[in-house]
Amino acid sequence: MKSTSYYPVLITKQVAETRDFYIRHLDFEPAFESEWYVHLCSKADPKVNLAILEQGHPTIPESDMPMTGMILNFEVEDVDAVYDRALTQKWSVLKPLCDEAFGQRHFIARDPSGTLIDVIKPIPPTAEFAAQYSAAALPR
Repeated sequence: MKSTSYYPVLITKQVAETRDFYIRHLDFEPAFESEWYVHLCSKADPKVNLAILEQGHPTIPESDMPMTGMILNFEVEDVDAVYDRALTQKWSVLKPLCDEAFGQRHFIARDPSGTLIDVIKPIPPTAEFAAQYSAAALPR
């Protein structure tokens, strides 16, 4: 599996406040911004990323883990191949492979410690979501 990006996703009820903290205090800027999800990039190094996701959002699968904390996102070149491998190797898949209007083809699994892992290939978003991306971050 060749990862093309890796970043943590903080799950919180305070999306806007958390976004503002990282922008104000740690020099991040938004690459994508909605009410329920914000993707931030460091102004000093755009390879340094952090995402913030609203607690309870429908993209988070039902789990016995608390709906706060962190998801590890791995962007990959071929999410279908990783998904096939996950099924063959009997990973604990909580959300099957699907396309999302906001610009992701992905699935979510759980590692043995209970941490959620979101394996993603960026895809073009719908027009509605494309307007929420910065020009540099828009998936093509």
